[in-house]
Amino acid sequence: MRDFTWQVFTMTGNVDAYLLFKDLHETGTEEELEEAADAASDWED
Repeated sequence: MRDFTWQVFTMTGNVDAYLLFKDLHETGTEEELEEAADAASDWED
């Protein structure tokens, strides 16, 4: 999931994607990854 958020950030410059990447990198918990997957699906809308 961290790779996905990093790719989104590098391709779009989306600050929210970077902040999510940073948060995932710092916490690294499985629960955070599941929440991030839900948040990523919202970006597609």
